[in-house]
Amino acid sequence: MERDIYRSLLKWKRSEGRKPLILRGARQVGKTWLMKEFGRREFERTAYFDFERTRELHSVFSKGFDIGRILSSLNILAGFEIRPETTLIVLDEIQACPDAVTSLKYFREAVPSQAVVAAGSLLGVAMHRDFSFPVGNVDFMTLHPLGFSEFLRAVGDTASIQVLEKADPALAETFHDTLVESLKRYLFIGGMPEAVSDFSVHRRFERVRDIQESILTAYENDFSKHAPASALPRIRMVWRSIVGQLAKENAKFIYSLMRTGARAKEFELALEWLKDAGLIHKVHRISKPGLPIQAYADWSDFKVYLNDTGLLCALGDIPAGVLLRDNDLFTEFKGRLTEQFVLQQLVCESVQPFYWSPDTGISEVDFVMQAGERVIPIEVKSALNLKSKSLRVYHDKYHPIRCIRTSLAGYQQQDWMENIPLYGFQDWLKRYPPTC
Repeated sequence: MERDIYRSLLKWKRSEGRKPLILRGARQVGKTWLMKEFGRREFERTAYFDFERTRELHSVFSKGFDIGRILSSLNILAGFEIRPETTLIVLDEIQACPDAVTSLKYFREAVPSQAVVAAGSLLGVAMHRDFSFPVGNVDFMTLHPLGFSEFLRAVGDTASIQVLEKADPALAETFHDTLVESLKRYLFIGGMPEAVSDFSVHRRFERVRDIQESILTAYENDFSKHAPASALPRIRMVWRSIVGQLAKENAKFIYSLMRTGARAKEFELALEWLKDAGLIHKVHRISKPGLPIQAYADWSDFKVYLNDTGLLCALGDIPAGVLLRDNDLFTEFKGRLTEQFVLQQLVCESVQPFYWSPDTGISEVDFVMQAGERVIPIEVKSALNLKSKSLRVYHDKYHPIRCIRTSLAGYQQQDWMENIPLYGFQDWLKRYPPTC
């Protein structure tokens, strides 16, 4: 299973002044597999340690930060000599041992040639607890569920890959129906590696759903094991409200949907816990597309999306039969599943999206992104009705150089707007990255 982030890992390995790397990401997005695969392919040996499974590891790091002593102990636990030039050290579930997180600073100072990769499913949550984090002494990368292009490679859909890589609108139009079917499969299956891998072998959607439900159960178990007891009821209330929030006509997060009279202050910790665990994405509103875009964000006004389209289908109990009914899947949750797809591709390409709505609230553009010195509006259409009233309002008010609509229609270029088919959206992002 090829992951796009692998190129970034190679760049990290070859970089001068390399720091220990922390790989962030939600549980079961493939961090452990990726670290081991990277070690297998790029190093002679991999010394893998899991802080949740090996309790002896904690005592290795709790006795101080003498890296010589730590490496001697790791040699014993690994069963071979760890050599900086040829061995990758992998420290998995590192959030379970705060001293190990702190030690990354001393690895950098004492043995800068030693490649160290650390990961933790709940590291984002742990960073808010009271322990010393080696700020400035580590590099970061974030692994997300597979994007659409990664999914196509993983399931062996070489025809779709070849068409999209050509970036030829006429060719894409010829294979339009095939590409839409591939997109529907991705919406239902999502990008969780276990679900994708199983589908690539067995091609059975009921097996995929079983895996998705197992992942959702594991997430809920994490609430009980790792969340503060005082916040646990509210975390569950937020989690169970997500489908209902997205099914509303306006997807803005409404606290009263969870409980009559609920207030923002009561649920701030619950929302942040889920976000830090990588399970949800918060997309905040801006009322003006200024630069930098974050300066114009209303942090109290936001939408909440899940981390994966397939998990959203499972959480919303969307049956596999919907795949057989034309394009019904695109209109589920009032088209929010399609927005979830676009959000997921933005996140995969390291874009922090916002959405636009004026203070009057009459119009709304689904996403806006900063690309260099530009702010690009993106409207998502899930049906074949392509009227873009809100996008037109935005255009007439701010006169952006580029307006994007993404829909089930093919490539179209108008005077003021460009339509990108949903199946080609991530490839468009790759050609026009946010740093352009």
